[in-house]
Amino acid sequence: MKRLAILAATLLTLACRQEPQAQAPAGAYRVYVTNEGSGELSIIDPAARAVVGRVALGKRPRGIIASPDQRLLYIALSGSPIAGPGVDESSLPPADKAADGIAVFDIAAGKVLRVLRGISDPEQVAVSPDGATLYVASEDSGRVMFMDARTGTIRATLVVGGEPEGLAASPDGKLVYATSEEDSTIAVIDALQPRVLAHIPVGERPRSIAFDGSGARAFVTGENDASLSVIDVASGKVAQRAIISGQTVRPMGVAVSPAGAVFVTTGRGGKLARFDAATLAPAGDAQVGERPWGVALSPDGAFAFTANGPSNDVAMVDSASMKVAARFKVGDRPWGVATVPLR
Repeated sequence: MKRLAILAATLLTLACRQEPQAQAPAGAYRVYVTNEGSGELSIIDPAARAVVGRVALGKRPRGIIASPDQRLLYIALSGSPIAGPGVDESSLPPADKAADGIAVFDIAAGKVLRVLRGISDPEQVAVSPDGATLYVASEDSGRVMFMDARTGTIRATLVVGGEPEGLAASPDGKLVYATSEEDSTIAVIDALQPRVLAHIPVGERPRSIAFDGSGARAFVTGENDASLSVIDVASGKVAQRAIISGQTVRPMGVAVSPAGAVFVTTGRGGKLARFDAATLAPAGDAQVGERPWGVALSPDGAFAFTANGPSNDVAMVDSASMKVAARFKVGDRPWGVATVPLR
């Protein structure tokens, strides 16, 4: 009986013992890409140099951003027809407003949890540092919406200017910057007591915004005059401006690395350009593909990833040497890029 009791206790201990959870290798991450034409999300494993997943999202997925806890992706969906600048909208098919919304994608589960509705033609989305609020640019209404990230409730609606697109929240959570393509301005928004504080003139047809890590400066691309403007946040004025040289250069996406480099996609110029964040001096470029738009950096800043629309691919660029390390075929017309560390 004593031996049986010892055996039973041993078996119980083994049954209750938890197997150690498999952990991702240090520094591992995934790259998530929205494909505007095919309405899907591509998932890239950069270490394996492979596309490892495709998930249907809805119509025209464009702007994409991860939640602060890196568990969710927020993705702007739009039922408005694709049209370039200057296109007569009366000649286009009617918009499918039922398709508009913000898809909430669970990274661990690999699926869309829900779509938050109530926003017309969203293009880009930003999130507050505490993860509670989404800031969404409604391109066709000229407004920025404050949306509850969990319920989708609209907390505030602000008029910011014609065709808002780029959005960024300051690291301290106090401000939101929004571009107006039509007005060539940045709307400075008080994020705590929602209101527009000022409009800052920048380059022509501003497309994207990125704050540096300290939140002291914001970098803005100007598509029509090939500009890169730097806003001093404290003064609310443009402190520096550079013109990006090259044939048919149309600056689009922008990302700032912790190492003090600024990366800009050049649209029709076909390149990813690097600049010194302090001086805006050019520091190299790479030919990445046709009309690169979205850009994101790996968590350690070692690589930059560009979404190349007509090429239907993503380029992985060594951010130090500015050499293309890999290319990934994705869906139709990739638009936005986000990188997320594996948990």
